[in-house]
Amino acid sequence: MSTFIDDVAALQACVGALPGPRDLKVIDFLDEHALRWLAASPLAFAMSGDRDGLAVTVAGGERGFVGIGDPRRVSLPRASLDDSSNLRIGQGFGSLFLVPCLGETLRVNGRVASIDDTHIGVAVEECYLHCAKALIRSAFWSAQPDRSDAPMPPRALAQASRLMLLATIDAEGRADLSPKGDPAGLLLQVEGGTAWYPDRPGNRRVDSFRNILAQPYIAAIALVPGSTRILHLTGHARVSTDAAMRERFAVDSRVPKLVTRIDALAWRVEDSAALRRVQPWPATEAPPDLDPAAIFKAHVKLSREGGLQAALVRAAVSIPGLMRRGLASDYAKNLY
Repeated sequence: MSTFIDDVAALQACVGALPGPRDLKVIDFLDEHALRWLAASPLAFAMSGDRDGLAVTVAGGERGFVGIGDPRRVSLPRASLDDSSNLRIGQGFGSLFLVPCLGETLRVNGRVASIDDTHIGVAVEECYLHCAKALIRSAFWSAQPDRSDAPMPPRALAQASRLMLLATIDAEGRADLSPKGDPAGLLLQVEGGTAWYPDRPGNRRVDSFRNILAQPYIAAIALVPGSTRILHLTGHARVSTDAAMRERFAVDSRVPKLVTRIDALAWRVEDSAALRRVQPWPATEAPPDLDPAAIFKAHVKLSREGGLQAALVRAAVSIPGLMRRGLASDYAKNLY
């Protein structure tokens, strides 16, 4: 009997139902909170792609390196990207902007709208804050700089990696860049020409899984926090319930519900100029004016989602302190 999942209904049965309207925290423009986040961010991971392929890269510079044309457009300096050669106008675009010492990341998704010699323009279609679980599990901001320049072969880097940024697209070319974080040895496992990674508790939007069902070609980068070396990998992904493989990724007896297999695996190791430029480790203090709980609350209220469930959730998040307590409890109890 096959352990692979081939339809959305079977997928959702494994991961569980969404706790509320799927897009309740998603807005389609950059609000004041997102603008402050971008102004404080020195580091981002970005992807672009279409049916012809996907690519992931690192971007970074001084805090606020990304330009804001208006609330529905961002501009990335080409010099801030490790590699901008794969970008094409009309491609789906996904990004995660990081702020030192904050586990949450700001997702900005849309389409590549313009390209010239100096900048990449992106039309914003989605903006929302992503939970901190991946960065917490990877101990991203607590890392110290790796002063070693010793080369590391792809297999060894895969084994040591603690953070992965997974790029997928759906049938319409909409992009998703999803962070995956785990202790070394529990993020990626490689056998021959095949790699596996687990699913961990998250927001249950299952965007990357849905995309894999529609378009199985994926791209990713994996890294060890503290090091500027990154592992680029591509391949064809399939989602599985294989019990033996799931057990190999167990943490404190908690077994992931799903694992993903990557076949036709291709990889290479590169040094990231953006990470060397930003020098994110040791991490500096987070800006005092960025409060993830307040941002989640604001985005829920700004969302265009309608219906009774959405109204009830908006009423609930208006209760003072509820969002902050909920996040703290979720991060403490539901990492695995």
